[in-house]
Amino acid sequence: MEDNHQCCSTDRSTERPDKIKSNLISRLNRIEGQVRGIRGMVEKDVYCDDILNQIAAVQSALNAVGKMLLEGHMKSCVMDRIQQGDHEVIDELLKTMNKLMK
Repeated sequence: MEDNHQCCSTDRSTERPDKIKSNLISRLNRIEGQVRGIRGMVEKDVYCDDILNQIAAVQSALNAVGKMLLEGHMKSCVMDRIQQGDHEVIDELLKTMNKLMK
């Protein structure tokens, strides 16, 4: 992953390069479609195991998006804030990682 994110902790936004943003949006669009597909499977009374397998696929896809975002966050936002002397970002990161790993 490229390390050219720009993070600004004062307004809590992150500018992402167009290529990375486009990749994330494409992945999220596919996930959104998968979730709609799961809803359709439930509506059609599809076999439980088939639905559960689709749910596992969505969870895996979301985890992949989370990993991409986490990597970029650590290489840009977290690094920048530590270099600026803001070590509270470590606690923030740990809380976020705990949420991701539930």
